[in-house]
Amino acid sequence: MMKRIILETGTGNDLYGEDYTKAACRAVEDAIRHSSLILFRSLGFDHADMQVQVTIGVQHPEKVDAELVAQKLPRGTASVRVVKGGLNVVDADNNSCTVVATAAVEAWLDIDPNDWVLSDASAASRA
Repeated sequence: MMKRIILETGTGNDLYGEDYTKAACRAVEDAIRHSSLILFRSLGFDHADMQVQVTIGVQHPEKVDAELVAQKLPRGTASVRVVKGGLNVVDADNNSCTVVATAAVEAWLDIDPNDWVLSDASAASRA
C-alpha cells in the first residue's frame, strides 16, 4: 500500500526573466534541500521504488515545462502537476514582473503499515 513518507515545501523565484519554469525548478530545489531520505539506506529500500508527486503553484501554469521540473528530482519516479497559485510581483515603473512559485513535493513508498506499529514495550516507555 502506497504511503506518503515525506512532504516538503519550497519557494522559488525568477527576479528578472519572468521564467515560470525557472521559478518552479528553484521551488523544487528549495523543497528537496530540506530533506534527507536516510530511511532508504538505513532500512534497505530502493530509491527506484519511490513515487514522487510534485505540485507547483504559479500564476500562469501553462508557462511551466513540467517535464523539465521533473528532471530536478534526483530520486524516484516523478510526476508534476502545475496549478494556479504562487505570486507575480509587478514592477510597473520598469514594466516587469517577478515570478514566485511554490512547490509541494510528496514522496510515496509501498510499505506495509503493520511493519511500523509500536510494540507494547515501546508504547509503555513513552507513557
